Amino acid sequence: MPQIFHPAMNTVARLTVFGAAFGVVGTIVLFYEYSRSPFQTEVNVVREQPVQFSHEHHSGQLGIDCRYCHTTVENGPFANIPPTHTCMSCHSQIWADSPMLKPVRDSLASGEPLRWERVHDLPDFAYFEHGIHIQKGVGCASCHGRVDEMPLTWKAEPLTMEWCLDCHRHPETHLRPRSEIFNMEYSLPEREQNMVGKRLVREYGVQSGYYLTNCTVCHR
Repeated sequence: MPQIFHPAMNTVARLTVFGAAFGVVGTIVLFYEYSRSPFQTEVNVVREQPVQFSHEHHSGQLGIDCRYCHTTVENGPFANIPPTHTCMSCHSQIWADSPMLKPVRDSLASGEPLRWERVHDLPDFAYFEHGIHIQKGVGCASCHGRVDEMPLTWKAEPLTMEWCLDCHRHPETHLRPRSEIFNMEYSLPEREQNMVGKRLVREYGVQSGYYLTNCTVCHR
């Protein structure tokens, strides 16, 4: 029987099989990398806002405490966006006629709140309680980064499930005394942090292990 295919087709067949396998693996790797890239997580991406508010100026340079504007951070389920009259409590006297603050003045006059673009926005299927994290010793900078150094606000951490679980598995690496929660400059060497963190886990009654990593903790 005459040979139908040229012997070189064996090489072509092998290359096709290996190429398909590498293509599948490459697609998976590409999807994995994309899901963790700034295109998906929006880390370090600045969003356009109605007013170009600077945390660097207000928190870093002027030393305004986070709780002055975000009044519900310690006990509420979420950190509130300050109402317009909070802004105008200062800006009715300072920079009162600044063109940059016209949207704020218009908002106060009309009673229509400013439409801020959320920077840290978890999906609806993920339950997050802001107050309990503060009470258990998680500092603002652990999730939000050094906002006191941000001229415009961006997301410092990906807020993925993997990122959250890493903290839930090892809470001692992030906990700090409650007196330092709002101190953006607080930092300890790794070994000292682990020692302090383990003490705070016991002192603050932080549950670890299965409870903190159970699906129902965040997905309810």
